[in-house]
Amino acid sequence: MIARTPEELPPLFAAGFNAGDPSGVYEPGAQPAELAEHLALTQTMTVNARKVITRGDLALLIVDWRIGDLTGTATDVARRGPDGGWRYAIDNPSGVA
Repeated sequence: MIARTPEELPPLFAAGFNAGDPSGVYEPGAQPAELAEHLALTQTMTVNARKVITRGDLALLIVDWRIGDLTGTATDVARRGPDGGWRYAIDNPSGVA
């Protein structure tokens, strides 16, 4: 499934995460190292996009997430590809860290 807007990315990511493979929402090489660790938790992820700022083919997303008792706020950058779909170019699940 391809996100047609940046706002569609967080729920698509959560759906892929909960199915065990969110790789379809990333540009090649953009998956963060923490992803494997988070997938190993085997608990359901929920997300809430707090802020999405779009400028042309780039978007900044601030996303609150929860996996069981673990919570965080991600700071992400998405880019619209040649196919019109939006994918994460940078995913920082730890926000500012």
